[in-house]
Amino acid sequence: MTSTGQRPSWDIYFMDIACLVARRSTCLRRAVGAIIVKEHRLLATGYNGAPAGIRHCEQVGCLRKTMNVESGQRHELCRGIHAEQNAIIQAAYHGVAIRGASLYCTNLPCAICTKMLINAGMAEICYQDGYADELSMSLLEEANIALRQVKGGAR
Repeated sequence: MTSTGQRPSWDIYFMDIACLVARRSTCLRRAVGAIIVKEHRLLATGYNGAPAGIRHCEQVGCLRKTMNVESGQRHELCRGIHAEQNAIIQAAYHGVAIRGASLYCTNLPCAICTKMLINAGMAEICYQDGYADELSMSLLEEANIALRQVKGGAR
């Protein structure tokens, strides 16, 4: 039980976990956390940051900031991997099947992550805050993947 005596809903519970995962982010512009869940079980987590063994932006600075790249544009100009990508990679690395699962993410996935999530067989995307990439919503709609905004969570 919580201190108020009420259990959080599954959505709030999983979004709280995604928010906690985001605290591991090393991105200087936006801390994002993502978790993949199936049948109320957490399968994988991911946060945005540089690949393993590569120096983080905290150490070398932000290329996107230096080049004045707007949010949602030119994703390839970044040392980091998005949280959603890292969650998919973590599942693959450990041999965890994620087809039919739900993604809980602190932000709406960008179009690149959305395409990966579609091909990974995600059944549902739950996000807390929007993102400056309108293409992702239309791709999810066309792929018939449920999209829900989950308000709340410990951000």
